[in-house]
Amino acid sequence: MSVKRHQPFKLVLRKLPCAILKASLLIATLSAAQPAFAAADLQLKAPQILLLDDKTGTVLFSRNIDQKFLPASLAKLMTAEVVFDALNKQEISLQDSYVVSEHAWRTGGAPSRTSTMFAKIKSLPIVEDLVQGMIVQMANDACIILAEGITGDEQKFVERMNERAQNIGLKNSVFVNSTGLPDEGQHVTVADLTLLARHIYHQYPQYYPYYAQTDFTWNKIFQRNRNPLLYMDINADGMSIGGTTETGFALVTSAEKNGRRLFLSLAGLKNEKDRSEEARQLIEWGMNNFDDVRLFNKDTIIGQGQVFNGAQSSVPLVVKDNVDLLLPKDGRSGLSAEITYRGPLNAPVKADEMVGTLKVKSGEHIVRELPVFTQNTVALGNLEERSLGALIEIATGWIRKLL
Repeated sequence: MSVKRHQPFKLVLRKLPCAILKASLLIATLSAAQPAFAAADLQLKAPQILLLDDKTGTVLFSRNIDQKFLPASLAKLMTAEVVFDALNKQEISLQDSYVVSEHAWRTGGAPSRTSTMFAKIKSLPIVEDLVQGMIVQMANDACIILAEGITGDEQKFVERMNERAQNIGLKNSVFVNSTGLPDEGQHVTVADLTLLARHIYHQYPQYYPYYAQTDFTWNKIFQRNRNPLLYMDINADGMSIGGTTETGFALVTSAEKNGRRLFLSLAGLKNEKDRSEEARQLIEWGMNNFDDVRLFNKDTIIGQGQVFNGAQSSVPLVVKDNVDLLLPKDGRSGLSAEITYRGPLNAPVKADEMVGTLKVKSGEHIVRELPVFTQNTVALGNLEERSLGALIEIATGWIRKLL
């Protein structure tokens, strides 16, 4: 009888009351009164939304997170990441100065009639001023000047943008210029933008405060930050907005209150008012309607991985980090968890080897995902032990094929 091996296998789930949630051979299904993560009181128009808790990684609300759309000025987040990376690597410094080329002046400066810091052609602004112009004033000329100054050519800079995007883990985003100005082939997703925003916040804490800066005066020209969320009472401290009436309005924002930081990306709104109002609703809902709950402590045994040809037929599986989650205050039913791994594991098995994933779900939506590791080694078994392992594999193989 042939057996299909090495395909994803979902462990069967067993229900346990919340009060006695603990280590088990199986992952617990949490039970309570009402559907978890329900947002029935929110009237949301945005076709793409992702609201995420930063500390736990819990997805609080999601809608079409991998649907591509034109980034407009949100592309400047990727431009900023490349600049911050160059600063961290000491390839450039905040006091370096770059010449304003005719291309930068015509495409993003005063003649362009777009967002600009009004840098004069052939002048020499310093990097620190250009960074503030790019972030606070959303200046297109600042982006091009930085791109040309760092790599000598905007298209070479765009190549670096896409390389960095891949390194960070942006799976569905392509950039074709440093500004986000309309250009064929450019697209992003709210999933990628949220990942990028969190990366900037954690990787570049010394530069993130620029996103909360409400105004910037340069060359005697005063301009306010164009992000309207900074002026709302929702504790927002970044990050960027984008869009037009033709492409739809989008934003990426982050807010912090009482130790809880949320990241929100949304896109596809018909006007700026709807964009601001939906962002406000989602941030307030995320801040006020959830509690921090610990599901598992780090190094807790949360399951057993089957071992083929081993001295033991299974190996304990653990998580290396505490599994924390934001859960609704008014109801937590529909929450479940499962381990997915490629099994059976072939002996010998090493300790501390990542072999699978723990997925915590609300209904059909994944709200938290973490790697799962082997707790200990399993040596290669003798002939009798290997035969036992083979019998177990044959007995369960047909089940695995159906899942």
